[in-house]
Amino acid sequence: MKTKILIADDHRLFRDGLRNMLSRQEDLEVVGETTNGPSTVRAVDELKPDLVLMDISMPELNGVEATRRIRTAHPSVRIVVLSMHSDQRFVHESLRAGATGYLLKDCAIEELLSAIRSVMRNQMYLSQTIADSVVKDYINLARNAPTSAFSILSSREREVLQALAEGKTTKEIASQLKISIKTIETHRKQIMDKLDIHSIAELTKYAIREGLTPLE
Repeated sequence: MKTKILIADDHRLFRDGLRNMLSRQEDLEVVGETTNGPSTVRAVDELKPDLVLMDISMPELNGVEATRRIRTAHPSVRIVVLSMHSDQRFVHESLRAGATGYLLKDCAIEELLSAIRSVMRNQMYLSQTIADSVVKDYINLARNAPTSAFSILSSREREVLQALAEGKTTKEIASQLKISIKTIETHRKQIMDKLDIHSIAELTKYAIREGLTPLE
């Protein structure tokens, strides 16, 4: 039986190349592609893939949050993060959210195939560079516990922050999240208070730095 794969990445050229390479494998089948977090969560509901190849920096809902939602709703779905980010914060938060593998986008196709087949055998897969970083960070964790948007803000606050950073108005965010404008305003104040940041421009910089939203 073929492993059904969903590709989640907002860069079409990357998706096309990935689909082309994976389609050559007799044991793999690409069943869909998505370009942002919400569509990825919906696609998992609809297409029932065995595995998602997940980018972190995607519009509307980043890959970490999408991973968390997918793994909560579909615990059997494996998620392998394919990211340009090697920073330990992204690795740790992805794994904490439920990712079963983490590779950098410049990895060889052979390594990606190995990762896919490993996680389908219920094994965790980290590229060597990532694994080395995780071990080093684990050793220093007690002395240098990192703080990030994922530890400071709630899941809803991160959603609001991402939407603000992507230029959406309060009304648009309220409509997107299906909550009231007043609630969005409350979240925005709480975000600014927690981060000690008091302008949308600085919030946007923070969101990009923390990997909550892509640069583009």
